[in-house]
Amino acid sequence: MVFSSLLFLFRFLPITFLIYYLVPYKAKNTVLFLASLFFYTWGETKFFPIMFVSIGVNYLAGLLMEKFDQKPKARKVTFWVAFVITLGFLLFFKYTNFFISNLNALFGIGLPMLDSSEFHLPLGISFYTFQILAYTIDVYRRKIKVEHNLIDFGAFVVLFPQLIAGPIVLYSDISRELKHRRITLEQIEEGVGLFIMGLASKILLADTIGALWTEVQTLGFSQVSTALAWMGIIAYSFQIYFDFSGYSLMAIGLGRMLGFYFPQNFNYPYISKSITEFWRRWHITLSSWFRDYVYIPLGGNRVKQSRHFFNIFVVWFLTGFWHGAAWNFIFWGLYFFVLLMIEKTFLLKHLEKSKVLSHIYLIFLIIISWGIFALSDLSQMGALFGRMFSLHAGNDWMYYLRDYAIMFVLCVLASTPFFKKLADSSLGKNKVVRTVFLAGVFVVCVAFMVDSTYSPFLYFNF
Repeated sequence: MVFSSLLFLFRFLPITFLIYYLVPYKAKNTVLFLASLFFYTWGETKFFPIMFVSIGVNYLAGLLMEKFDQKPKARKVTFWVAFVITLGFLLFFKYTNFFISNLNALFGIGLPMLDSSEFHLPLGISFYTFQILAYTIDVYRRKIKVEHNLIDFGAFVVLFPQLIAGPIVLYSDISRELKHRRITLEQIEEGVGLFIMGLASKILLADTIGALWTEVQTLGFSQVSTALAWMGIIAYSFQIYFDFSGYSLMAIGLGRMLGFYFPQNFNYPYISKSITEFWRRWHITLSSWFRDYVYIPLGGNRVKQSRHFFNIFVVWFLTGFWHGAAWNFIFWGLYFFVLLMIEKTFLLKHLEKSKVLSHIYLIFLIIISWGIFALSDLSQMGALFGRMFSLHAGNDWMYYLRDYAIMFVLCVLASTPFFKKLADSSLGKNKVVRTVFLAGVFVVCVAFMVDSTYSPFLYFNF
């Protein structure tokens, strides 16, 4: 079940919220837990045991680590058992075929592959695995108190707004709200507004501009002009941004309506002027997770320079590999490692001298990065980049520019704080105007959903 579906909007959501608001406060987490399990298992029933085991193992591990507070060895063994089991699910489901195929190619072993038609990736496993691991690590480090209530812990793990594709919410982010939260009409109004704008980002921007990338792929990279190849990958750059940031905004809005304050996940990354700044604005919760649970434990920058570079290498290798079990994701992560090392070594101070040139530099490199990210087939990736830099003439781009020019303008504006400034203006703060505008946007989104084919979120694949 996805947010941009009529089933979610007109059945699951109203029923869940009606029950949630009507039940006594003590029962709200139970409603959330059960509703979230239903949301997760809709169409994915066979993966329910995995979720159940992950919750049970880490809940029990927390209690045992508390019990073994004065027994370091038993505490450590408990932690590592929970860590290996939880991470093992992710490694098994997401990376088994990748490792088998590469071993077969390298050594000619002939190991059997898992049948992908019967054995696919559980939705959201990359996201909720990181959330559970963060809880267990923080308990082991004694940074947070152990959660004794199984329902509250389960609600944290499977909280449906951010279960499938983030943002990555740590237990420390919402531990107080799990126990004591207020739900006001103002919060609900704010949450509704955030959800509708996130839905618009997904339906009206990501899906519409993404159609151009799909058409370019269908035509074949070797059959299009250089200009159209660039238009296609720029369209994908907008699609993945509005797809993922739209989901995050919907999740934050839903959380607000439920009484939770989820962390910000995007902050206009395309207005950045360096790769360093970009990663402070893009998928913020993932960057924070790798910083807190990989980079700093490795020593961070409190080590000699060679070790510091190694620490950053590990982080970006894992960041790429986390996104998918394919070589292009590893190359994507290492691409950013190289760029960040160049900036850290000498380039960053020069980029600060010119806002215009530094922004052009950033946009160019980010577009290239999405070309690496988008195509797991390395031959297709080579064909795309070959066409992008071959100066192949043609008039095909004029036809597509006519159809998508307005969408490109809207995407550019929406990638900046332009619309936010309008919303913060005196006109945007008018309740009547705001309500009419949001209602109109929602109606248009629903009309698009009724008229268009099914379009899942891109980040559900990762």
